[in-house]
Formats: sequence, structure tokens, C-alpha cells
Amino acid sequence: MKHFGTQHHHPELLNYYIQTVQPLQERTQPMGIREQLETAAVRFVRVLWCDNANVIRAKAFHVDRLAEHQQHGVSISLAQQAIPVMYDAVAPNSGLGPVGEAWLVPDWSTLMPLPYAPGHARVMADMHHAGQLWQLCPRGFLKRMIARAAALDLQIMAAFENEFYLLRPTAQGIEPADHTVFAATLSMDLNQSVINAIAEALQQQNIPVERYYPESGPGQHELSVRYSEALQAADRQIAFRETVRGVALQHQLRASFLPKILANQAGSGCHLHLSLWQGGENRTSAGNGDLSPVARSFVAGILDHLPALMALTTPSVNSYRRLQPHYWSGAFRCWGWDNREAAIRIPTNPVLPSPTHIELKTVDASANPYLALGAVIAAGLDGIERQLELSEPVAVDPGYLTAEEQRQRGIDRLPADLGTAIAQFAANSLLTSVLGAELTQALLAVRRAEWEFFKGLTLEEEVELLLERY
Repeated sequence: MKHFGTQHHHPELLNYYIQTVQPLQERTQPMGIREQLETAAVRFVRVLWCDNANVIRAKAFHVDRLAEHQQHGVSISLAQQAIPVMYDAVAPNSGLGPVGEAWLVPDWSTLMPLPYAPGHARVMADMHHAGQLWQLCPRGFLKRMIARAAALDLQIMAAFENEFYLLRPTAQGIEPADHTVFAATLSMDLNQSVINAIAEALQQQNIPVERYYPESGPGQHELSVRYSEALQAADRQIAFRETVRGVALQHQLRASFLPKILANQAGSGCHLHLSLWQGGENRTSAGNGDLSPVARSFVAGILDHLPALMALTTPSVNSYRRLQPHYWSGAFRCWGWDNREAAIRIPTNPVLPSPTHIELKTVDASANPYLALGAVIAAGLDGIERQLELSEPVAVDPGYLTAEEQRQRGIDRLPADLGTAIAQFAANSLLTSVLGAELTQALLAVRRAEWEFFKGLTLEEEVELLLERY
């Protein structure tokens, strides 16, 4: 088994940077970009980033200023990576402040006219500082973890599976767009126009739609998209959140991915689906209906680090209102075949090959997809490098086992609040190492500020502030 050096000195990582983080003028053709913008009648180009509070933000430039912004993008304060979700002020002890600029350098391969915002286009950005990829760039972090996988001759394929609520503004506040139950065809009929429009807008952005059904909550829906390589999967997650919200607005609705909106109704998860590929072939299955040895170690690594991962995969105080036993949300550290109560479910297929992927349920859409996916990859690769043995699968609801039965089977309750997850993350040497000291410091500062602000609030107070942040 190969062993990594540091992230700064491993030669394969260096080669990855040389090959991927090149000057934009070497990767793009100026006339091609201008022609795309002119053909789509674009007036403003939104340059997007997702910050450490997991809020999607953008700065836009007018198409007439393309020559000024094509190579270096647009600038933001370094302190933007220290802004918590509740206000535009720098979190204490972040290491960041009013001095210094980062540049949002467009990845022009992601340029996309926005079907729901005619005249505007979107492009994903990498954060640069002092002429190089900034260590605090979440997208850059995911690229580094993809390179770590490549050094083990592995490619990670992924997809985020979103649940969200469609809500209608009223004089009394918001209310669900319908009051139906799981998979009700009435909900499909009531919401046909907006769901069709969301699906069409995604397809127009080259995001293949796979399946749709109304979820358990009133006005709640699930729309799944096709898997892709890891960086594109995270980019698609940003585009998905933006598209659902933008199209909903066109239909006089509000869309929210907030994990828990209604106290007595289902919360919204964002399950992360992963598969391991090698030489263009899916290596998740052993070929006999079981996980392959490499997949078993990968899953074991995720489970080993999961309490700390939750500061990135379920990073909101609100996340933990959803993560309750018996709610099919992944509140226990264990895995199982087709077990929706386990943190990791291995879905089976009616015919071989099976399984084709793994599903991490302890994720929601308040997560920054680059940080969450990158950290999960790092945890899984750690399991491979350490050749961790996977525990026995759990075929029952672990919440109904006694404490002694859970102990004997190596099952434990995952963190029940963000404060506990933050402490686990801060103490996790693998995750803090791969993220790097600067990114870890800023992340901890943001999370701790959010925890201190929100921990005494009611659900209603959380929802009032966060409903349209996520």
C-alpha cells in the first residue's frame, strides 16, 4: 500500500497542481468564452464561491468587462472565509481580518448561462492569494483530496441526493406548498409545473436528472441527479441549490434545504453517494454481492472519523434537530445493507453487480459540498492506508438495541449537537492535517461562533434566520 508524505511535498500532488492549476490563459480561448456569453445574451457573469459558513455567494461582472476579469476574476476580502452564517462580521480567533485580498479565479469549464435568470451566467471559482491557490479555498481542498485518491490509483465518483421544502409566503409567514404525504401523486400533480421547471433547468445545465418523488413532509420533495467525478459532483451541488431556489422564486415559492424547518415533520437530508473507480471500472463491489476489500476499508475509515466529520457534513446547529434516532437520518455510527437507520447504508441491486455504491446518510445541504466531500474522501482513504477492518453489518434499527448490545457490536450514538461535533473535529489529527492549519483555524472560528450564537435559540428562531440561507 502506498504511503503519503505531506500534502506539500508528495510528487503526485505536485504534478496534479501543475496539470490543473495553470494560468487561465493556457486553459481557455478568450473568443470562445465571449462567443458563449454573446450567444446566450449574457449581461452579467456571477463568480461563485461557497464560504466556511456554507453560504453560496457571488460577485458579478458585466460582460463588457470580460477582458479585465477573465484571467484573475474578481477580488474579495480574505476575511470572507471567517464570516459566520448569522451576520456579516468576522468570527473571533479566525486568523483573518480587514487586511488582504483573495481573488475568485473563474474555472471557465464550469461557465453556464442560467435558465432561471436570463441575462446572467454562473462560473465556479477557485480562491487565489499571493498568486497561487489559497489554502483556505474549499474547492482547492477537494482538489487536493482527489489528488490523494489518484495517488492510490483511485477515482471517486459521487452524487448528492437532496431533499428540500417548497414553501408559500403568506401574510402570516410561510406555509408548505402542499399538505400531502410520502410519494403522493396528488403532490406530483399540485407541484408539476415547478418540478418540471426545476428538472428542465438542471438538464439545460448538463446536470442529468434521474428520479423524483414527493417526500414525507408537507411540501417536501426529493430530486436526484446522476453521479459524476468528485469535483463535478460538488459543483453540481452548488448549481442544484441555486437552481431549485431560483426556479421556485419564478413560481412565487420559496425553496429551502434547511435540515429541520417544522418541528413535527420530516427533516431534509442530503445523502452523499460514493463509488470507487479504478481504470475506468467501478471497484466498489467484490463481484459476488459483497463490498470489495478496498471499499470495506474505505467505509471503515469514514465510520472511524464520522463524529469529527459531522462538523463538516452536518455543520449547522439546526442539523442536529434532524439527526434523531428512529428518523432514518443516520444518528448511529454503524453500517448495514439497505439499513436506512445506519449512518452508512449499502444499497443492494436486484441483480449483479451489487453493490455499486455506498450512501452516507449523516449529511445535509447546509454543508459546503467541497469541504464535506473532501473530508469524507480523506477519511475513507485513511481507512484504506491503515487497512482498517469493517465491523459487522447491522440488520436492525440500532436505536432499539440496549446499551450493552450496542457496545458489544461497536455501535455508538453520533454527536447529538454541533458543540460535540466541533470538539471531535478539533481533536481529529487526520482532518485538521489534511485541511491545513489556516483552513482549520478559520473553520473552527466560524463553527464556534455559530454554536455560541444558536445553541440557546428555539427552532422557530433558527428557522427565521436560516430558512433562506440554505
